[in-house]
Amino acid sequence: MTDPNPAAALVLTERHDDGVVVLRLNRPPMNPLSRALLTELGDAALALAADASVKAVLVLGSEKALAAGADITEFDGPEAAAEIGAIFRRAFDGLAAIPRPVVAGVRGFALGGGMELALACDLRVAAPNARLGQPEILLGIIPGAGGTQRLTRLVGPARAKDLVWTGRNLRAEEALAWGLVDRVLEDEDFEAAALEFTRGLASGAVVAMGLAKRAIDGGIDGSLAAGLDLEADAFVEVFGTEDARTGVASFLEQGPGKARFAGR
Repeated sequence: MTDPNPAAALVLTERHDDGVVVLRLNRPPMNPLSRALLTELGDAALALAADASVKAVLVLGSEKALAAGADITEFDGPEAAAEIGAIFRRAFDGLAAIPRPVVAGVRGFALGGGMELALACDLRVAAPNARLGQPEILLGIIPGAGGTQRLTRLVGPARAKDLVWTGRNLRAEEALAWGLVDRVLEDEDFEAAALEFTRGLASGAVVAMGLAKRAIDGGIDGSLAAGLDLEADAFVEVFGTEDARTGVASFLEQGPGKARFAGR
C-alpha cells in the first residue's frame, strides 16, 4: 500500500504484507535532497522506528539516482548550512535508529548527500550502473551529513580521504571491493532483486537483529569493555522475546534453520 496523494509527497511509504516497508524518494529523476524532502524522510523514519509491525526497510530512489546530492540552491551561507545540516542529521540519524534492518538500494548515482543517505542505512545493495562518491570538494566544501564519519567507519580513514579529497565516483564493483556496498545485484529487475534481498532479512528474527544492531552501532566507538557490556545487556533482553522462545524450541525439536519467526 502506498500513501495517498503521492503527487504531493516527496517520500513515498509503501507497505508490504510481509512487513517490508519501502521508502521511495519522489523527486525524480535525480532526487535532490531539499529541506522539504529531508523533513519528510525524517518524519517517516521516526514513524517506522515506533511501528512494531515493520520488519525491514528498503530505501529506493529513481532509475537514475538514489539521490544525486543536496539541493545546492538552498545553500547560501553558513547560517543556511547550519540549518540544513541539522535537517540532514535528523533524517539520517532517524534512519540509522530504526531498530530493524535498513537497506539502501542504489541505482545510478548516490553522490554527496545521496551517498551519505546510503551510509546511514545498515546495508547497501547496488545495481551494476551505480556510481557512489563525495564530490563536495569540487565545490570547495566538505561532506556535512556523515561523509567524514560514517564513511570512515565503513572503509577506513585513508579510503575516506581518497574519496573526500578527490571527489571521484566509485563504480559498483570497486565500491563492492572497498566494502562500501554489500551486494551488486546483476538482475535485470534491480528493484525486485533488492526487495527480495530485504524480504530475506525481514523473514528472520528481526527483534534480535535490532538488538544486535544496537550493540554493534553503540559499541563501535567505545572501549571493548563498554561494548561487551552493551552486548551482555542485549543478550539478556533478547531471551525475553517470542522469537527467542520459538527459535530455541525449533532448534531442540528440528535442528537449526527451521524456525519461523513472528518478529516479536
